[in-house]
Formats: sequence, structure tokens, C-alpha cells
Amino acid sequence: MKALMKVARGVGHVELRDVLEPVPGEGEVLLKVLAAGVCGTDIHVRDDQFPYWPPVILGHEFCGEVVELGKGVAKLAIGDRVVGEPHTRSCGRCHLCRTGNIQICPDKRSPGWGIDGAMTEFLVMPENLLHTIPGSVSDISAAVIEPVANVVTDLVERTRLQAGETVAVVGPGPIGLLSAMVARASGASVVAIIGTPSDKAVRLAKGTELGFDCAYDCTSDDVASAVKDATNGVGADVVVECSGSKGGVAMAIDLVRKQGRVCAIGLSGAKTMEFPYSAASFKVCEMLFCLSTYYTSWDKSIRLVASGGIDPSMLVTHVRKLDEWSSVFDDIDAQKAIKAVLIP
Repeated sequence: MKALMKVARGVGHVELRDVLEPVPGEGEVLLKVLAAGVCGTDIHVRDDQFPYWPPVILGHEFCGEVVELGKGVAKLAIGDRVVGEPHTRSCGRCHLCRTGNIQICPDKRSPGWGIDGAMTEFLVMPENLLHTIPGSVSDISAAVIEPVANVVTDLVERTRLQAGETVAVVGPGPIGLLSAMVARASGASVVAIIGTPSDKAVRLAKGTELGFDCAYDCTSDDVASAVKDATNGVGADVVVECSGSKGGVAMAIDLVRKQGRVCAIGLSGAKTMEFPYSAASFKVCEMLFCLSTYYTSWDKSIRLVASGGIDPSMLVTHVRKLDEWSSVFDDIDAQKAIKAVLIP
């Protein structure tokens, strides 16, 4: 079968190769991959900016159909469509695993970087990490459930977003736009999206198309004044920082109200970052750092999509065959894409 692989360490070294079809073991199922989402993590692995163990098949966002059951599989059946939590090979023994936090187990090896992932024709996954998808949800939307679950974990469960609160999203990439969509579906009264000049043509335009209250270019608009005007002079109850940049973090502190919350989702890649400590201190704000997904967010996310609360497929600008991956990655680099899905 064909598979998109990171074949060696260093920048680049991504190739489409022929590999053997995997075989499910006990408690596992074999999935035919119907669609695989391209995540920023895949780009970071290509660029040598995220941990990985080559040679490894990329991709951890997927929708698949069950085509073979391993021994002991009890709840899934041939033909079920599923999505999966990328928490494979957590150790099960450490303090984090034993307290239900397998998503941040230090020994976890997830599909797409630690073990073979979904940018291929067939994928083996443990039954206990899979969730069935209703027929009303398309393969394309299902392939984007994983980033939806990230946002639900980060914004709804960890940051405790409440109906009627005001939200500012810094960084209008796929996670930023999904954050805005989840915030609105959760009852936020104001949702502002902030980007840079390079975001204008595609990302901020999509925010405007989706009908959010305001979409700002931070270099030409007085964002702080605009957000204060939109929040009766108070500042945002919640700021979602999705850029992972020094400027984005500083802006998040500037925009949040006193005793508000900053939901930090964006990853930097830098070991250290300058931080406006005094400003944050005088704001008496909370800052919650986020990574991966809680178990409880998955069924919530599936129901949110199935009920029409959000439609993640609206962010998918590219649906391409697996062998077109290179042009898709190029468009992501050039910010000509928002969300891309590869079809094996």
C-alpha cells in the first residue's frame, strides 16, 4: 500500500512509499482510511520541529471504516465508520495514566510521529480509542473531528467557557477558526478574530464569511480598542491564543480583561519566549496551557458536529489524493489553505 512517510531525521525527508499492509493484533481493528486531515504537527514533523521516530507514516487525524477485527474486539463491527484518539502506546503505569491523563503520558507514541499514522490506505488502531461516527457526518467532517476535540478540550473543558462570555481568538489558522466556531456554538456573545497581513486573503476572509463579529489585521487595526469597544470597555472574558508567537502571546495579555482567562493552544517550537509578566500579573488573569484531548471531549465533539452546531468541513479548502501531498503542503506553507484532507 502507499504511505506518506517521514523517512529520516532532518528538515524534509518526506516521501510516498510502498509499505506492507498492517495486521491487527489483540484488541485492535484494521481500518480502511477514508480521509486523513493534515495537521500543523505533520508540517512540524517535516520541518524537524516536533518529536518523531522515523521511518514513520504521517497523520493522526482520520476517518476510517472497520474492515477487520482483531481477537477480543467486542464493541465494533465490520463496516463501522470511526475516528480515533491519538493516544496509542501510553504506558498505563505512570501517575498521569493512572489519573486518566493518558493524553500527556511522557512515554506516549501517537500515530503520525511515534508510530505509523493515517496518511495511507490502511491503519491499525486499538478498539478502546475509537469512536463511531453517525451516518449524517461526512467523511470529510469526520476527518476534522480530532482538532474539534482539541478545541472542545481546551476551550470548553479546561478554560470553562460560559454562554454569554466574550471571546477573542489570536491566530486565525484551522485551530483558531475552529475555536471561534466552538465559542459561538457554546453561546459566546462576541467572537473576534485577529490575524496578520498574511492571513487577510484566506483566513481572515473565511472568518468574515463565517459571520464572526469582527476580523482584525493586528498591524493596521487598533485591535485593543476594537475589542474593548465590543466588550463595553472591559476586555475579552476569554482570549484563545492560537499563534504560538511572542506577539500573539503579548496581544492575548493585552486583550484579556482583568481576572479573565487566556487559553494557550498555539505551539511555539522555541525553548523560551519573552512574556509580559507584569502586565499579566496586574490583569490577575489565568493562563491555561493546552495539549491534546480529554476522553470526554470526543463524544461531545461528535455530537456537536452531528447536530449541526458546527460544520468543520467549511474550513476544508483542499481535498486531494494522497499522491498530491506535496502541492498541498506547499499551499499550507504559503497560507493558501486553511484545512486540507488527503484521500488515500
